[in-house]
Amino acid sequence: MRLTSIRRSATVVAATALLLLPAACGGGSEPSAPSSGAATSTAFPVSIEHKFGTTTISAEPKRIAVVGLVEQDALLSLGVVPVATTEWFGEKPGAIWPWAEAALGTGAKPQVLTNTDGVQFEKVAALRPDLILGVYSGLTSEDYAKLAKIAPTVAQPKGSVDYGVSWQDVTRTVGTAVGRKAQADTVITGVEAKFAAVRTANPAFAGATGLMATTYEGYYVYGPQDSRGRFLTDLGFTLPSGLAEVTGKEFGANLSRERSDMLDTGVLIWLVDSYDTDRAKVQADPLYSKLKVKTEGRDIYLENEELVGAATSFITPLSLPFLLEKIVPQLTAAVDGNPATAVQRTAA
Repeated sequence: MRLTSIRRSATVVAATALLLLPAACGGGSEPSAPSSGAATSTAFPVSIEHKFGTTTISAEPKRIAVVGLVEQDALLSLGVVPVATTEWFGEKPGAIWPWAEAALGTGAKPQVLTNTDGVQFEKVAALRPDLILGVYSGLTSEDYAKLAKIAPTVAQPKGSVDYGVSWQDVTRTVGTAVGRKAQADTVITGVEAKFAAVRTANPAFAGATGLMATTYEGYYVYGPQDSRGRFLTDLGFTLPSGLAEVTGKEFGANLSRERSDMLDTGVLIWLVDSYDTDRAKVQADPLYSKLKVKTEGRDIYLENEELVGAATSFITPLSLPFLLEKIVPQLTAAVDGNPATAVQRTAA
């Protein structure tokens, strides 16, 4: 089950003897991938607080391994190429989606790690990283302890739910870690300006409720501590009353049949595996079929692995401009107050 539907379960694998070796002793034939641009000369040392303590980075990192799911986009937006990324979904070369390919450039090819059965500690160690990023992750204390023996490791922020950190905080944290905090702030400001322009052009968004959901074990909704929920609120939408109580301390939760009325929002975005099959299944549900969001055509269906659907889960400073361009016309049609206006499926 991909995180596009719900969080992966992270199975902690056994530590290997390689993990106990100094990072400089690790094997691996991958060439060094120096970052482009230059970090601020006075940026180091820098200390970053996170869920498991404080990590100090003494000098500009040159070999960065990403064990979180989206940090590669933040790095690339700052002109930094990681030596390794972690596959989430989509199986793209280097785990780099098309919206980030231009920032990657030609010739660079990060090694791809997986986390299906937990962090691949031995492969991480073999890369000889000098920084490990797990900001958008569900690292456990055991995971962190093993990774910290390999290289300085930045885990998810203290106080945030696992896989719940905002794209702004990911970008800002990554920027600080690589000595490009000012550049990260500029990237964030630029993307936030695009949101502001959309809100100005679409005042109806501010008067509507919005929600994202998927068909995992019934109906699964994304809450206010999830990037998908924040995407809607950043556009001006209001999440349904009581959603935070349903999702609790997680980024999302299953919705009971008794609470299916929560789906009756001004706009409802479904993230599905199959547009035709899953859309037909949802709309045939006797409870759902009676809701106004369905009868007035205010629901939007996105396939997880099409680019628009993928960008809706892969919320980063590089995916967001693409996502805004593609999805805003659908949102505008959904909330225009005219049930006769069809919400057209977006290509890609």
